[in-house]
Amino acid sequence: MTGLRTRQKADRKRRILGAATRLFRSSGYRHVRIEDIAEIAEVSVGTVYNYYTTKGDILIAIVAMEVGEVLAAGEALLAEPPRDIRQAMQTLISHYYDHSLNYLSKEMWRAAMALSIEAPLTPNGVLYHQLDERLRAQVQALLASGQAQGEVDARLDSEALGDLLFNSLNMMFVEFVSDDAMTLAALKARLSRQLDAMTRVWTSAHATA
Repeated sequence: MTGLRTRQKADRKRRILGAATRLFRSSGYRHVRIEDIAEIAEVSVGTVYNYYTTKGDILIAIVAMEVGEVLAAGEALLAEPPRDIRQAMQTLISHYYDHSLNYLSKEMWRAAMALSIEAPLTPNGVLYHQLDERLRAQVQALLASGQAQGEVDARLDSEALGDLLFNSLNMMFVEFVSDDAMTLAALKARLSRQLDAMTRVWTSAHATA
């Protein structure tokens, strides 16, 4: 019975998140009510509140679902990183960007970011920050693997360099979701230019060593 209840709970949560994703994308996050989500998910309003206290909780849960899939793909890349660190980093970050709109619209991302900034110490704000830190750690780990392969100068601080790169890619993503007209192709073109510049930084030391 315990296994059945666990499966039923997971199924209800999937239905709630699926319904919320569809409604947030079609009607806009701020226009959707908990009652609307419950109706589409075919559960009671009380059931929704059993799992999520606010609409913001539901939105951040969708972000966590999105980022969880991205992190899993990143871990697979880190397990067998390509020899070319420049290409490996392009692949990793492009996957972050490509996957970013699978569940969330730009308007949903803006709302999620606002929640995390307005109330950073709430469970929503803490979770959003933790997800960001896990993404940051993957970028840092990939740079460290580049050092181990001899493609990134070992004298450089890979953690600090990863901070710089992650902060840059994160800011570019904020600008992307803030501009409804900006395309993924334009975002990734900016990424490519920045990686070209960063590659010159982490490889130039070899020439002067």
